Amino acid sequence: MATATLPSLNRSNDGATIVGSGLAGLSAASQLIAHGISVRLLERSPKPGGNSIKASSGINGAPTKYQPVSEPHDAFYSDTVSSAGKAFASKTGRREKLISTLTGKSSEAISWLVEEMGVDLSKVAQLGGHSYPRTHRGSGQTPPGAAIVTTLLQRLQESSLFELKIGCTVTKVLQDGLRVTGVKYVCEDDTVQEAHGPVIFAAGGFAGDAEGTLAQYRPDLAGYPSTNEPRPGAQPLLTTIGAQLLDMDLVQVHPTGFVDPAHPDSPVKFLAAEVLRGEGGLLLMNGKRFFNELETRENVTNAITSQPPMSTSPKQWSVQLILDEGTYRAAKPHVDFYLFKGLMKKTAIEDLGDDALESVRQYAVAAAKGPDHFGRTNFARWTLTNPTPESAVYVGTVTPVVHFTMGGVAINEHSEVLDEIDEKIEGLWAAGEVTGGVHGGNRLGGSSLLECVVFGRIAGDECAKYSQKTGKTGQ
Repeated sequence: MATATLPSLNRSNDGATIVGSGLAGLSAASQLIAHGISVRLLERSPKPGGNSIKASSGINGAPTKYQPVSEPHDAFYSDTVSSAGKAFASKTGRREKLISTLTGKSSEAISWLVEEMGVDLSKVAQLGGHSYPRTHRGSGQTPPGAAIVTTLLQRLQESSLFELKIGCTVTKVLQDGLRVTGVKYVCEDDTVQEAHGPVIFAAGGFAGDAEGTLAQYRPDLAGYPSTNEPRPGAQPLLTTIGAQLLDMDLVQVHPTGFVDPAHPDSPVKFLAAEVLRGEGGLLLMNGKRFFNELETRENVTNAITSQPPMSTSPKQWSVQLILDEGTYRAAKPHVDFYLFKGLMKKTAIEDLGDDALESVRQYAVAAAKGPDHFGRTNFARWTLTNPTPESAVYVGTVTPVVHFTMGGVAINEHSEVLDEIDEKIEGLWAAGEVTGGVHGGNRLGGSSLLECVVFGRIAGDECAKYSQKTGKTGQ
């Protein structure tokens, strides 16, 4: 009888290991290398960048020199608490510290990206749920997520302390007693390897894990399309070693994912960036406006899903997203890309029907004179004042999509992963969507990239201190 050949086991020692190459992982790696600590970054996908590279609306920060108006020092904190909703009533003290860290370090995050990394973030918009414009993006053609991720990755790859391994999936977190000492992982060539040293998890959420973690905690979302590729969540790897989970049932359904006319039944949708509404876009159902487009994602989604879906496989609605020329110019890089992909088209209002024409006229009046009857006060770059049947608009069909998971492993304000009794797990940090507690029941647009930078940098700094203390710098 033939004996099966086991894959070889390779070991690498010391330095720090980061799981996930999205913005949280890249921010952590940048800090570690700044402290002289070698970094091994493991990414299971064939390309680095995670979902961060797809982010298209921007990154929040306040106060910054780019904001068109100044805001009270606590406004961002208050908006985030308000967005968190009922979840804020539990573990309030920890949430206060996490939100205070997120918003309090937001200005520093923007400065770091602009001044030290050289990223352009000079344009600012006001997104849903925000009381002031504070979501930053660049003035060029590259979306903010891609601009930030590619810049950081390029910087990291210039360092001899950085190693990126793609197509490698972590299968186990290694421990010595209760202390994390590394990870075991398998790569595309089936070699099983171990990396020893402290670990930072930045592996993202579970919004694409429709048959696994998502189905376990939110079975009611079965059938919804998603902006995420189907892949398992990383949280079970961490609960195996005692990590506490928080807010796992809090899943954000984004109100606007494009329904591709060429593939309307595809379960994976491309996100219609929130900046489209932030810069003046409006939403119509059956030719009529139905809600304040600048409400939180949760509230806009609920307004849409209160109506019967147009189809059940996938479960989706038919909502028109409409921009005029002014809004188009303000979000031109985004819209040009959507036009190229066939997700939007330029057309005359008359092609949308009489109800749509009347709705656009009413919206134009409100944009010119003040608040509308839905309570919208900011119409941003909308410039069409006298719509006629021949007036040109840009339109796409959108539907709610599973987009972001607010839940994950519990962390404190130092990005340390906590166990079931709120004690830190030595040698382990986490940042980004793999964690829970930062956003509560609803994440504000622009705060995902911010969370990655703020807590990724904290994780990197704290891991560096630990590495220097234990002498495991990898040099």
